[in-house]
Amino acid sequence: MPKLKFVAFVFAIALSGSALAQSAAPRGSCKADYDKFCAGVAPGTGQVVACLQAKRDQLSATCRTVLDSRKKK
Repeated sequence: MPKLKFVAFVFAIALSGSALAQSAAPRGSCKADYDKFCAGVAPGTGQVVACLQAKRDQLSATCRTVLDSRKKK
């Protein structure tokens, strides 16, 4: 039984780590674009996303893909 608990614990940590990585990925994908086009915009209440959407034509392809995936959720 202790072995089963250990496996379950390791599995839970692995899942939480991938969830954290998924939530951090959009930030990393758009960081350079944020720094270039929206540096004066304070995070919170969706203002950064709105700023990036307004500059969409000028963003990197990676950041545009991330923004498009946010729309589908």
